[in-house]
Amino acid sequence: MALMITDECINCDVCEPECPNGAIYMGEEIYEINPNLCTECVGHYDEPQCVEVCPVDCIIPNPDYQETKEELMAKYERIMAEKG
Repeated sequence: MALMITDECINCDVCEPECPNGAIYMGEEIYEINPNLCTECVGHYDEPQCVEVCPVDCIIPNPDYQETKEELMAKYERIMAEKG
């Protein structure tokens, strides 16, 4: 499933450059994650890199975008094909 950033975000700027898909961006008040680009780093890393670096643990699964590992891998492959 795609991840989301809660309002506990402190805008520390460490998550955005860690996202290999470019899914993280600055929203109106806090960073946000585009669920269409978030693969939880499937295809790139074993663990979501944004979660690894977040100092306040404000990145959680997005309940509106529940996906299996297989679906995340298919999304990763689509994203890479579009970039390629």
